[in-house]
Amino acid sequence: MLTAEQMLAAQKANVETLFDLTGKAFEGVEKLVELNLQVAKASMTEAAETTKAALSVKDAQELMSLQAGLLQPAAEKAAAYSRHLYDIVAATNAEVVKLAESQVADAQKSFTGLVDSAVKNAPAGTENAVALVKSAMSAANNAYESVHKAAKQAAEVAEANFQAVTAQAVKTTQTTTKSRRAA
Repeated sequence: MLTAEQMLAAQKANVETLFDLTGKAFEGVEKLVELNLQVAKASMTEAAETTKAALSVKDAQELMSLQAGLLQPAAEKAAAYSRHLYDIVAATNAEVVKLAESQVADAQKSFTGLVDSAVKNAPAGTENAVALVKSAMSAANNAYESVHKAAKQAAEVAEANFQAVTAQAVKTTQTTTKSRRAA
């Protein structure tokens, strides 16, 4: 049976975890806001420069050249923004997962301790029930580990796919820009 001190300690740990998770979420939001402000500031500067360059164009050929010259950097900047965005989200997610894993490990230890205590104090003749509880705990732990490993593998595959798509998009834009310049 849980004592008042154990319940108070569990509540305190839960509140600390909540504040830790909230703090990590705010850190991620701060990074996103900072990234978006940097992009907005750079975009304003680039828009002013592009407008000035477009207003100084003397013929259609020069306009086409200007336009072709803007395509590749814009695609590369979009890819860089996507990478930064992904990195921020992935880092924030990793911190949250780390905290969650720590909490799950602590909860498993506490529950295992509680079950072990109950087993020691179990009346004679309940060996089958004790074995069943221990088997269920083992199965639950194994299932959790399997799901956790599968989730990690899925995240790794998603990251690899994201990197591949980004690299291919930049490469395609570079090829398109080169062919337009040559034409």
